[in-house]
Amino acid sequence: MNIKQLLEDERRKRDTKYELSIDKPDPLMVAKRYNDEYISLICAMFSYGRVGFIVKFLNSLEFELLNKSDDTIRKSLKNHYYRFQNSEDIIALFIAIKRLKNKFNLNQLFLQEFQKEQDIFKSIQYLITIIYQHTTYRSRGFSFLIGKNNSTTSPYKRWNMFLRWMIRCDSLDMGLWSGIDKKHLLVPLDTHLFDIANKLKLINHKQADQKAVISLTKKLRSFDQNDPIKYDFAIYRLGQEGLI
Repeated sequence: MNIKQLLEDERRKRDTKYELSIDKPDPLMVAKRYNDEYISLICAMFSYGRVGFIVKFLNSLEFELLNKSDDTIRKSLKNHYYRFQNSEDIIALFIAIKRLKNKFNLNQLFLQEFQKEQDIFKSIQYLITIIYQHTTYRSRGFSFLIGKNNSTTSPYKRWNMFLRWMIRCDSLDMGLWSGIDKKHLLVPLDTHLFDIANKLKLINHKQADQKAVISLTKKLRSFDQNDPIKYDFAIYRLGQEGLI
């Protein structure tokens, strides 16, 4: 089997708006409804677990709350919860993101850090640090949602997926950001994608960590050095639909 040709064929087949639908749910379909970097970030942060549940939860959120007072946010989200996050975790996220949104352009924040060393992982950790600076709230659920700002092993799957949405532009990804070349993107690696990548012999790793992210991204760059992460969605769907 020619893996590169398989992935090229799958990518072309799935580069269509019809790949995001009620029958083929994905958190990206909710993010694209708003075309906003901060709403997209929230969508990405909750993108873990069964995709149907993710989309259902995201559809229950009122993103206009990012323009409301802290008290309004608390009242509106007091009964919301999702897996590892209780209502207080979700409220804290909305308030922190609202404060950040009122002060910064997220694209510019990321870009100013990325330009120092062109290190995606360090730039992600920088954004995580900034979010923590905008709230005194801490909990296990909240930390799981945002991520650690000093991990040397975390693949930062949801953050890398968010960056894919923001930086790439095709029928799926939104391309809302500028100043960062898509060739620098890292693959959004979770255990599901990790298993598929190993089955396809794209990598040979025992853990879905940062080393595996770098190895898989390097392999995909050998297929397309200018846009390696264009294969991410295709690999994900191959596994999700039981084709591999």
